[in-house]
Amino acid sequence: MPSHVSPDPQPTHNRHELLQAGLDRLDQGLTVIDGNLRIVAWNKAFLRLLDFPEDMAFVGATFESFMRYNAERGEYGPGDVEELVAERMRLARHFTPHYTERDRPDGQILAVRGEPLPHNGFVTLYTDITASRRHEQQIAQHNVELERRVAERTQELQATNRRLIVADDANQRITEALRRSEENLRLITDTVPALIGYFDHQEIYRYANKGYADWFGTVREGVVGHAIRDVLGDEVYTDVSRHVHQALKGERVSYEYAMRRPGGRLVYARSELVPEFDADGRVAGCFVLSVNITDLKNTQAALVHAQKMEAVGQLTGGLAHDFNNLLTVVIGNLVTLQQRYPNEPDMAEYVLPALKASRRGAALIKRLLAFSRKQPLSLRSVNMAHMVNETLLLLKRTLPAHVAVTATPMNEPVFAMTDAQQLENALLNLALNARDAMPEGGQLTIKAARRVLGAAQAAEFDVVPGCYVALSVSDTGVGMDAATQARASEPFFTTKRFGSGSGLGLSMVYGFAKQSGGGICIQSALGEGCVVTLVLPCTDDEILEAETLPGPQALAGRPGAQRPLVLLVEDDPDVRRVIRLQLVGLGYPVIEADHAADALQLLASVPTVGILVSDLVMPGGMDGQALCSAASQRAPHVKALLISGYSDGDAAPVGAPGGILLLKKPFTATELQQALNGLGA
Repeated sequence: MPSHVSPDPQPTHNRHELLQAGLDRLDQGLTVIDGNLRIVAWNKAFLRLLDFPEDMAFVGATFESFMRYNAERGEYGPGDVEELVAERMRLARHFTPHYTERDRPDGQILAVRGEPLPHNGFVTLYTDITASRRHEQQIAQHNVELERRVAERTQELQATNRRLIVADDANQRITEALRRSEENLRLITDTVPALIGYFDHQEIYRYANKGYADWFGTVREGVVGHAIRDVLGDEVYTDVSRHVHQALKGERVSYEYAMRRPGGRLVYARSELVPEFDADGRVAGCFVLSVNITDLKNTQAALVHAQKMEAVGQLTGGLAHDFNNLLTVVIGNLVTLQQRYPNEPDMAEYVLPALKASRRGAALIKRLLAFSRKQPLSLRSVNMAHMVNETLLLLKRTLPAHVAVTATPMNEPVFAMTDAQQLENALLNLALNARDAMPEGGQLTIKAARRVLGAAQAAEFDVVPGCYVALSVSDTGVGMDAATQARASEPFFTTKRFGSGSGLGLSMVYGFAKQSGGGICIQSALGEGCVVTLVLPCTDDEILEAETLPGPQALAGRPGAQRPLVLLVEDDPDVRRVIRLQLVGLGYPVIEADHAADALQLLASVPTVGILVSDLVMPGGMDGQALCSAASQRAPHVKALLISGYSDGDAAPVGAPGGILLLKKPFTATELQQALNGLGA
């Protein structure tokens, strides 16, 4: 580290605690074992999934102790405990990648995946796949049941054929019965919620039920008599052809595949191919049984994405608190220097850039909080035509000349319930992304319209069905492949060269959309441009919602009026010093406490305290809000102001009972004075 860079002010043990807290929020179990087969890291999910006592896990605990514990309680089945443990220790010493699935005695199924680390050792993930395996068992049971039904119907047909041979005089009646039997069989297969087909050894379809034809967007005649490649298309056939060839060799195969609809929507199916053998034992063809698993795939993807976003959001909130405390100290001291030495240009040359950089850091924290949906929104009805037109004027002045910007006119007034400033930021982010995707120039189009989303459309945006305003930004740029689209809304993910983007633009739009009760959908392909559609709840008119936030009123005191005594409660000594200097500079006498217990003692012994300024989050079991509530019982005349490095409006709602206001860090002396004015202090 260069000598001019200050050391990290955050203690190492705090980083370790933050890292451990992040690991403990994972649903998957995790362990890290060193080259001596001793544990160096783990999380709570590991202990929970495998039912290990918490006291077994500590740094330096042997891998053998966990193996022995499992063997002694019968996790590995019957056998000599020492032999079972020795075999697993022998395999562990190879330090090779491995994957196993364990059926635990309680019926739980765990997937255990281990990967070696440099210089030996390995990291292991433990995933509960019980639900997934049970779903596969249900599919298998459905397949067996369907095969049984087909076999029964086949036996009926064969019996009918035998009766035809024996009773020539009943040909007319038997032919009619066979026709009815075939009609009944077709009715059954068309009614079953599955895709059923049959192709011969030349890969020509000989049968397809209605569901199978509907899946490929055609009629039954568009499948029967046609080659598999012609029905599926080149792209899908390339993905599944190896399974088809394997089945035509006599093997029963199962697989999943994805197919893109004409509108660009991806759908997924799970298929099973069952070979049919002729009298000579050769493969005559294959039965096809497919199930539409699109909803399952979308649900799984949404769940994984939500869990990932929640984990990042939790981490972001904690980081924001610490950074806001640091920035409070930095900005407070820089402002003090600037005020004390206003006429020294040499000092200003250093102070002004540092102050500017600190405020940029505070703005970055707000962007992070906007992504994690912890930045409160100011919701009101917004006229989308006005919003689009204002954004269009701004973009025409901002974007280069080789990017043409247009907006599609709206046929009717459209209003959305949203935060106007955050929506404008979202539009700018989308437009700048579109600009970067068109380095040689192109067309950028903004469109807004009212849309009623049904169940299928709402699922694409992960919202409930209903009325929304759809705002889309489309470009004619380079586009994105499927892998990039899947990660586009992740924070800090970017395809731009280093230094050209933070990776927060689209993730902020995603966070804003979800916090507003809406969603986002991306349609793109390489070389075909990109369309990003944002849906927001619509409203019928532009009547502004009533503001519930308390408006600060100017202090109507006389110059030199006596200021009330302030009790400042803050556990961070550096932050407490900066706020004390700000209060003293504003003319307030100050006494201090570093936790709630001392503050309550001071309130009891110093009756002249008029204002309580307390941090929201403090150690010792009593936070700032609880302290304010206790203070209101002991000293009702004391007015309270909460300060916090978090920006979660739910943590301490403005206007909470008892007149508690919330001031967010970092803040200047002017902002502190405005907050105190809001108390009438």
